[in-house]
Amino acid sequence: MSNVKQVLVVDDDQDIRELLAQYLTKNSFDVITAEDGIEMDRKLDCHQPDLIILDVMLPGDDGFTLCQRIRQTSNVPIIMLTANSDEMDRVLGLEIGADDYIAKPFSPRELLARIKALLRRTLFVAQDEQEIKEKEKSRYLCFAHWKLDTQQHVLLDTNNTVFPLTGADFQLLMLFLESGDKPISRDQICQSLHGRDAFANERGIDVHLSRLRNYLGDDAKAPNIIKTVRGKGYLFIAPIRSED
Repeated sequence: MSNVKQVLVVDDDQDIRELLAQYLTKNSFDVITAEDGIEMDRKLDCHQPDLIILDVMLPGDDGFTLCQRIRQTSNVPIIMLTANSDEMDRVLGLEIGADDYIAKPFSPRELLARIKALLRRTLFVAQDEQEIKEKEKSRYLCFAHWKLDTQQHVLLDTNNTVFPLTGADFQLLMLFLESGDKPISRDQICQSLHGRDAFANERGIDVHLSRLRNYLGDDAKAPNIIKTVRGKGYLFIAPIRSED
């Protein structure tokens, strides 16, 4: 079985597509490209990329719309390309399910580092899942009115309605669930979500935390699940139980 990772680059700029295809191929990736959402859908019909690089500004459906559509059926890692001055683009991308972002113009070397960090994180999640199976741990972790399926990476509410999680959301939630009664620092969150090669910023961490809290229906001002501990970080305060 080949260990070569496949990357799908979706950008309407032919020069960027060719640059990334050439650079990533030289760095041992299999690269496929698409110039818009229509071509992206065709490529996804016959390929299962390990990671998607998705530009925000595209003809037809924009990158935000495509990201949301991908998230309806897949947890594939997504890195969004945004305009240099548009912080709101970056924030919105994270909120709707992107795992990371990089601003244009960008260094191919920096993008490569982000790709490797994101794929490494995805691998760690898969390894953790395998370890859980090998140790015959409980499949479900229950808290508040939620049940986390640690094998399928989805949340279930009291009506057993399924809510898929992105890779970043699952990783962050597992970090909290495994923390016991110890607060988690912002540095720990950054390390868990982005790895050593991250180019993280404070706003990005805030977005990840806010997105998870909103997803769980937890009010930061009156928390029942994740509490802010001044000077220490964040503490998971909801009781946790296991189910097979």
